Amino acid sequence: MQTEHIKIGTRGSPLALAQAHETRDRLCAVHDLDPALIEVVVISTTGDQIQNRPLAEIGGKGLFTKELEEQLYDGGIDMAVHSMKDMPAVLPDGLEICCLLEREDPRDAFISPVAKTISDLAHGATVGSSSVRRAAQLLNIRPDIQIVQFRGNVQTRLRKLNEGVAAATFLACAGLNRLGMSHLVTDAIDPQIMLPAVAQGAIGIEIASANQRARALLEPLNHPATATCIEAERAFLVELDGSCRTPLAGHAMLNDNVVSFSAMALTLDGRKVFRASRTGTADQAGPMGLDAAREIRALAGSDLVA
Repeated sequence: MQTEHIKIGTRGSPLALAQAHETRDRLCAVHDLDPALIEVVVISTTGDQIQNRPLAEIGGKGLFTKELEEQLYDGGIDMAVHSMKDMPAVLPDGLEICCLLEREDPRDAFISPVAKTISDLAHGATVGSSSVRRAAQLLNIRPDIQIVQFRGNVQTRLRKLNEGVAAATFLACAGLNRLGMSHLVTDAIDPQIMLPAVAQGAIGIEIASANQRARALLEPLNHPATATCIEAERAFLVELDGSCRTPLAGHAMLNDNVVSFSAMALTLDGRKVFRASRTGTADQAGPMGLDAAREIRALAGSDLVA
């Protein structure tokens, strides 16, 4: 293909870097490019810099994308690589996710040195999590559990666990797999027990809509089945104005052109759960997500967190 320099923007955590390098390697393979032509540019985001407060207090998911998106606007980078579960429900004007790599394992990983499963935790045990979704689902299953805030990257959370701050924590199976750390998973949780975050396990690549060169480079990397599932899940998120203040979960699967979508919203304390599910063909993925969200909004009413 062409030989012009390509700049991939990413956050600086080990997982973010692994995802950026996976994108670079795929670009090199599909276009027969010299890796030296592709620069991975590390950009520190506000979300990375503030580790001692819950995301909901300091501005939400957009704090992990703002600085990367500014570089897309300015042309400082050609593309930005994201964990799709960290992406805000609505993207800024002029930017888009044009490529989704094949999804990794979407399940949540239960990690504990003292218990094999959630049900094995001692009564009143302390569990570390910064996710309102995981916390609410855990409290629904085990209302006796105490939740403490665990912010930071994979390594930081594992260190806190080893220091005895909590008896257990949760991470995404996908991230641990990408880091070669799947051996640390105590229990990969069945989605029927803990429904994953919207788009968990998917890597999305964002570009400026006007950047046709980047679009052409990324087009062969897009995984259509993943894109279909993420379309359903993100439509659900957008309709409910999903933020990190609202415990929402949604997961779609595609088999033989049939999409099966399950979704839920919970109160923060996990006492109330509102569920919806839809099944339809792949071309109905987006409308299915929207419709499930509208059902949950009607069921939950004022119980949805603003």
